[in-house]
Amino acid sequence: MNEYVQPAPRGELPRREVMQTPDEVAAMLRLKSLGWGVRRIAKGLGCSHMTVRRYLSEGGWVPHRGRGRPRVLAGLEAWVAERFRRHAGNADVVRQELAAEKGICLTLRTIEREGCAATARTRRGSASDDSL
Repeated sequence: MNEYVQPAPRGELPRREVMQTPDEVAAMLRLKSLGWGVRRIAKGLGCSHMTVRRYLSEGGWVPHRGRGRPRVLAGLEAWVAERFRRHAGNADVVRQELAAEKGICLTLRTIEREGCAATARTRRGSASDDSL
């Protein structure tokens, strides 16, 4: 039971931004079968005890689940970007038109957030055009 697993190097990323590899999860399962506790495994592998607990309850490595819920404006990015250009970035007018035309009622902050994303996409597109 004196087996020690060397944690894999993770570069400059903080722990919560890096998923565990299948080999690390297999090590977690192996150490648990040897009688190690969750916190001891976490300390040995350099990760959170909640991460160890999650993988142990799953019974092995699982891929990232992605976003928790679908975006309301998915598929309407071009429409929102065009309306932001038409109304010079006035998110309240875009919100009113979205409710009137599409029947989607969202908060002003959600529309502003989507407008910022649309503006950034437009800037990236025009920057790549300028480099040509």
